[in-house]
Order: sequence, then C-alpha cells, then structure tokens
Amino acid sequence: QVQLVESGGGLVQAGGSLRLSCAASGRTSRYSMGWFRQAPGKKREFVAASKWNNGVPDYADSVKGRFTISRDDARSTVYLQMNSLKPEDTAVYYCAATPRLSYLYTDDYRFWGQGTQVTVSS
Repeated sequence: QVQLVESGGGLVQAGGSLRLSCAASGRTSRYSMGWFRQAPGKKREFVAASKWNNGVPDYADSVKGRFTISRDDARSTVYLQMNSLKPEDTAVYYCAATPRLSYLYTDDYRFWGQGTQVTVSS
C-alpha cells in the first residue's frame, strides 16, 4: 500500500508559479507517479507522469513547456513545478501511483492522494 499526501497548492496570479509536492508513505522507486487535475464540472485529466525507471516524463499538451515533473525516490516525493500559470489551470491537483506499465489514464492508477487546490486568478 502507498499513501500519498499532496501539498503546495494555493492562490496565484496568472503568470505566476507554484510547486506541488507529493509525499508517499512507501517506496516510490517501483511506481510510475502521475499528476492529474480536476476542474469543477469536468472529468479528471492527465497532467504529467514520471515512469518508475526514471525515463522521459510525459505531459499533457496543455502544460508542455510550462510544467515539470520530477521525483526524489530517496525521499519518496514527487514534485510538479508549474510556471506561467493560466486561469484554465485552476483545478484540484491529485498525485497518483501505479505499478503498471501503462500510466497515462486515471484507470491505470491504484493509489491516489486527497488533492490540493490550485487557483489561478486573471
């Protein structure tokens, strides 16, 4: 079992930055780690993922060039650096972990955090 706790959300103006953290209770080295987000009235969507073998990360087109996912398996922590934030980035951001090879979809993930709110004002 892996328990995940997100932190770092908040209110920021458009163009600003935030760094989200996801602390895991267990070892993360054998898990692919992902970030998802869910805006009010919308489905939860993929944002970014880091493979368990530290391969090239994957990003949603909407965040490429602005967001960066990184991981520190020694600290069992995953980060999401978010720059050049836009009002459309406003959502609850969730961290998730999966031992599966597939990692781009919500159904791929077994473990989820409770989420952290990110609000970007215009």
